[in-house]
Amino acid sequence: MSNNTSSQNDRPKDQQQSLPGTQQAQTPTPETLPRDYPNGRLAGKVAIITGADSGIGQAVAILFAKEGADVVASYLCEDEDANKTKKHVESYDRRCVLVASDLSKEANCKDLIDKAISEFGKIDILVNNAGMQVEQKSLTDISTEQFDKTVHTNFYPHFWLSKFALPHLKAGSSIINTTSITAYRGSGRLIDYASTKGAILSFTRALATNLTTEKKGIRVNGVAPGPIWTPLIVASFTPDEIESFGKDNPMGRPGQPYEVAPAYLYLASDDASYVTGQVIHVNGGEIIGG
Repeated sequence: MSNNTSSQNDRPKDQQQSLPGTQQAQTPTPETLPRDYPNGRLAGKVAIITGADSGIGQAVAILFAKEGADVVASYLCEDEDANKTKKHVESYDRRCVLVASDLSKEANCKDLIDKAISEFGKIDILVNNAGMQVEQKSLTDISTEQFDKTVHTNFYPHFWLSKFALPHLKAGSSIINTTSITAYRGSGRLIDYASTKGAILSFTRALATNLTTEKKGIRVNGVAPGPIWTPLIVASFTPDEIESFGKDNPMGRPGQPYEVAPAYLYLASDDASYVTGQVIHVNGGEIIGG
């Protein structure tokens, strides 16, 4: 096995071969062996995951723990679900620090970062995942209060947490933002929600470009889930909408949180060392641009 570290920064030397070419004579030699992770893909790493009490956040926290990471699990107020996250994480002999907090407030975002540093002394992975949505039939039905709450819940924490975490991140660290299929195709009844997910998409690409230009070695990517069966769905939609949820996508069903979590694992791990400013779409087969 190989750790694939010897030639990542080596520049190609002047050379030429006749077709089809052989890599044995190539300088530097292309690395083709998979990385070796004897203790898991995230062994020794610390991850902050917001919205980690249930759904996608819970699935990501559990998978990260299975792959060796300690977890700071942020959630709003759902203690029972959060305690289940903690139980699952600890079943893999990893630490799980629960933090109940309203991240729509800047001070709470700073406190979350400070808590992670006080508990673990470092941050390797930041997963900005928490969010909310409220259906409305028309733009005129969306009050300024609802719009402000949606923006402060869905987008501001991505900005604040990334900003406060950045001084603690080092080369090889990863920020992963949860955007949505609605950022690409819109949603007629989730106008404010879709708008925040579009902002998250642009923020992801802009921050990735900035950190690459600054040569920080910190990667920033996103995941855009489609219809995923989470508590947010039953808290947001009508019974009829819940009954038909996910049936109109190509696979004809909603996805499960565990089916999304591996996308976050890939982006958090060194397997994605050449990936930044990108979004992985996990949506049941809907083909969209971007």
